[in-house]
Amino acid sequence: MAGQLSPNSRSPIGSLYNPRMASFRHGVEEPGDVQDIRLVVDTIPTLAWSARPDGSAEFHNQRWLDYTGLSAKQALGSGWEVAVHPDDLPRILETFREALKSAKPYEVEGRFRRFDGEFRWFLFRGSPLRDHSGKVAKWYGTNTDLEERKRAEDALRASEASLLEAQRLTRTCSWKHEILSGKVTVSAEGFALYGIEPEDDASSIDFYNRRKHPEDRPEVEQAYAAALLRKTGFELEFRNVLPDGTIKNIRSIGHPILDERGDVVEFVGASIDVTEHYRARADLEKAFEEIKRLRDQLHDENVVLREQIDQAFMFEEIVGASSALQGVLSRLMKVAPTDSSVLVNGETGTGKELVARAIHKRSRRSQRAFVSVNCAALAPSLISSELFGHEKGAFTGAMQRRLGRFELANGGTIFLDEIGELPLDTQVALLRVLQEREFERVGGTQPVKVDVRVIAATNRDLEAAVANGTFRPDLYYRLNVFPIQIPPLRERQDDVLMLLEYFVSRFAQKMGKHFKKIDKRTVELFRSYPWPGNIRELQNVVERSVIVSSDGEFCVDAAWLSRDSRRVSLPQQAQPADGDQDASRERQIIEDALTGSRGRVSGPNGAAATLRVPPSTLEYRIKKLRIRKSHFRLS
Repeated sequence: MAGQLSPNSRSPIGSLYNPRMASFRHGVEEPGDVQDIRLVVDTIPTLAWSARPDGSAEFHNQRWLDYTGLSAKQALGSGWEVAVHPDDLPRILETFREALKSAKPYEVEGRFRRFDGEFRWFLFRGSPLRDHSGKVAKWYGTNTDLEERKRAEDALRASEASLLEAQRLTRTCSWKHEILSGKVTVSAEGFALYGIEPEDDASSIDFYNRRKHPEDRPEVEQAYAAALLRKTGFELEFRNVLPDGTIKNIRSIGHPILDERGDVVEFVGASIDVTEHYRARADLEKAFEEIKRLRDQLHDENVVLREQIDQAFMFEEIVGASSALQGVLSRLMKVAPTDSSVLVNGETGTGKELVARAIHKRSRRSQRAFVSVNCAALAPSLISSELFGHEKGAFTGAMQRRLGRFELANGGTIFLDEIGELPLDTQVALLRVLQEREFERVGGTQPVKVDVRVIAATNRDLEAAVANGTFRPDLYYRLNVFPIQIPPLRERQDDVLMLLEYFVSRFAQKMGKHFKKIDKRTVELFRSYPWPGNIRELQNVVERSVIVSSDGEFCVDAAWLSRDSRRVSLPQQAQPADGDQDASRERQIIEDALTGSRGRVSGPNGAAATLRVPPSTLEYRIKKLRIRKSHFRLS
């Protein structure tokens, strides 16, 4: 508005009192005492004004003018109306007109504009000044800022509304019992809890005691009296019987309020409707009884089936009944329903991927993808792209965006076989996935969120790899949340014949052959053979023999087993008589191989490949003989 004056643009005292101008107001010279009064009026921290009997404004103090930014001339008559919010002006004018007719003081609230354009809530108050004849000679009034009070009231109303809504949702009522007067008050939610009708006098504690179940009332009254005597809080559970016969289970919590002398002046607390909780508990107990009955029935009906399962346990394609395998399956069943990372350890050919698939099928993710990745089969330069994908143009040949294995497994399970072969830089990226559940595609800058369960497997000694610096310790501990050690086949002698029968039947059906029996010599041969290649070796031998065996009887050429076992034999346990000599000879063989591989155990040029034994077996023997691999890296 033209002519606005900012309060900050002039000194308050200088603007309100000027010796040259103080004696003139609207061109009229004023006496000194009037000047003093006007100076006081101009400096009070209130917006003040006066009006003629007809309501037209004739004076506004300097505070009023500074606040609105209007000049004294602009505010005269009805000019002050421009400072009132348009939505509030009709109501304020109507109140003012009623006051002019009745010649009585008035108050009305409305929004008033500040010089910078901001509207704030004000209380408009006016009073008439009468002359000696009783007629209104002038109107005087003030405008008082209510903005902060309005905000506090709005916040309080919002808080009260939130509290009432929270009480409604949780079926909770707050209550207060004034000890001296005996008056009891409850919040609105208490009407339903205690069956209070509009005509009821619910202001006494006797009213609420009468609502309690006859069996619960004595105990509740005693507990409340004890809390009052001891000046302590209480927590009680009881039943209310409503007028219509409905029973509600109530949990009530109370706390005493003490005065300065330590006397209880009132109890405050909350009562919660826990009826549904009690019903659910009763239904649950009933369900448990039914489950117990059915369990006993199943126990009686399945004795024969249990005996058959004890003889031969088939878990997916995991065949066997040995105690060593049963321990693995027990751990598998416990970890499967969780989302914990699993680290499967075992020699080559023991069935680590079968265990991983069994965990996935029995998890909550069974309906989503199971993605298997052999880390040892991927080129080091491409492994990050395979696991995490790449953006278009990330490298030569990246003609379009490609999703990695982790994105393909989102919501499901990813199985990382031969995890010990991951390069260190890829280990860092994998660690981020496990910690943050996100990664970046090769050549990308935006993080990709994934929800994937990780199952890793290795035939290496990862603890040794951590010690020699080829595997990150933080990644090892992230993966090794739930370790499962798969025993080699030589420790599962009881399962060898079951595996033999299973694979003979499987490959015979596949090749259209039918065997009536298995050669007795083959059975003895399978029992005595150490199976250094584990189940994979046994499977290959059976498949090869099914191909060459004629119908009727299955048999295995002993030469195939001996040919498969032409490798350097590492004794499992030396006999006492020549133990030292065997250990010395074994140590020499291993040290020669480590010298040739410069301390590397696994891989195509590792000592394990030279000796033609599984890396995990060689790692175990190195640890057993206390051979330090680090010495051979320097040779």
